Amino acid sequence: MDSLLIPLVILIAVIAGVLLLIRSYTKRSAETRADAAALNVPKDAVTLAKESAAKLNEEQHRRLYSLIAQGQGMAAIKLYLQATGEGLRASRDAVGALAAHPQPYRPEAPAKDLLADDDDEPERFPYRYRAIVSKGDVTREVSSNMLNDEIYGRIRTLAKSGDVEGAALALTRHSDITIKQAREFIELLDD
Repeated sequence: MDSLLIPLVILIAVIAGVLLLIRSYTKRSAETRADAAALNVPKDAVTLAKESAAKLNEEQHRRLYSLIAQGQGMAAIKLYLQATGEGLRASRDAVGALAAHPQPYRPEAPAKDLLADDDDEPERFPYRYRAIVSKGDVTREVSSNMLNDEIYGRIRTLAKSGDVEGAALALTRHSDITIKQAREFIELLDD
């Protein structure tokens, strides 16, 4: 009997150890899945576009939007993937959000918000910026030295997010057109 007691105790200890290891592994695995699920909470597209644009430098931002404008989505995803080091799925989602909700390039240091600053006069640039939209045989043009790519991008983003009135007011603030003309211009941006 004594000869069986020692192997039996060892066997029970091994089984208990294996059960404890399995329990800790499944508990850790469940925590990892919960953490991953918390990290994969889908963001709304506008927030994702803003966060994604902030990860790009000026050259990468320009090249990415150039590829999007040329309809080269796969090349844009590849560029974003290389620029940020994010995964393929995250890069695909980011490029999709950036295409749906265009974001102007914002340097690392936050510049003052040119659209929301009501107290100051808009900055005048040494050149005239021309924005042209058309739909069918209707064409509208705005030319102003108070517009640039960044401001026009913000106006387009406002219009695409559904704030047509805000976009029209921002356009009148940064150009010499009437609110009626601005609304007509913004309506053509919708498509």
